[in-house]
Amino acid sequence: MKVSFIGLGTMGYPMAGHVSKAGHDVTVYNRSNQKAQTWCEQYSGTSASTPASTPALAAQEADIVLTCVGNDNDLRAVYLGDDGAFQNAQKGTLFIDHTTASAEIAKELEQAAHERGFLFMDAPVSGGQAGAENGVLTVMIGGEQSNLDKAQSVLDCYAKATTLMGPVGNGQLAKMVNQILIGGVLSGLSEGIRFAQKANLDIATLVDTLKYGAAGSWQLENRGETMAKDEFDFGFAIEWMHKDLSLCLTQAEKMDITLPLTEAIDQDYQDLIQEGRGRQDTSVLVKAFDKKA
Repeated sequence: MKVSFIGLGTMGYPMAGHVSKAGHDVTVYNRSNQKAQTWCEQYSGTSASTPASTPALAAQEADIVLTCVGNDNDLRAVYLGDDGAFQNAQKGTLFIDHTTASAEIAKELEQAAHERGFLFMDAPVSGGQAGAENGVLTVMIGGEQSNLDKAQSVLDCYAKATTLMGPVGNGQLAKMVNQILIGGVLSGLSEGIRFAQKANLDIATLVDTLKYGAAGSWQLENRGETMAKDEFDFGFAIEWMHKDLSLCLTQAEKMDITLPLTEAIDQDYQDLIQEGRGRQDTSVLVKAFDKKA
């Protein structure tokens, strides 16, 4: 297929690379053109790789256009701007957005796509940088089954699981649940790890034991030991987690429910950002616990 990938950030860069390695004809666009040039140099031997100067030029001949940018405003610019991807794409082009954004922007883009004769799905991902690099992301999709069928071979390039959650917008709602759960797990893990350290338990042995039981989780297995060592310079940055949790809290307000634990965790992340920890991994939440202990 002719595939365009717009947004070569921490996630998009390796995701686009997997599509290229699978043999698809890939055109890329990134706000920093140098990064797009670097990507093309890295993957020039795997398939046809081309950098584009605007989202419109990236999308104009594509069968499928994949996007992975920062937030709602970035999406409006990339899709609906004067040089946006919707400007001169071919009728029937399928657009798939992997950005973690609001359910509202997903529905807005679907409506705009429909009016122009395009197809659209929202498809936020979970698995972090490591999942993107290893091609084992979980993709939560809002859209039509027929569109998922059309895109499946491309999504399989970087995903271990793709699940249709319902109509457009439901992918983003499922991703919000994902982030709420991660925050809650990390909050409990912070208390548990510090408790274990105070009790002079061996953390490596503890993690290796608990991961097989009811307390097991990805966070425990991958972050338990590093939290104990106060190592946080990797993984999913808390400035992005704050953005995601803000989306959750805004959506909850619209649904007339409260998320007290999520509110408290988001406030902890905001305080940590103020301390200059914005680029550290979400597991740095344990440092907020330290201040309260």
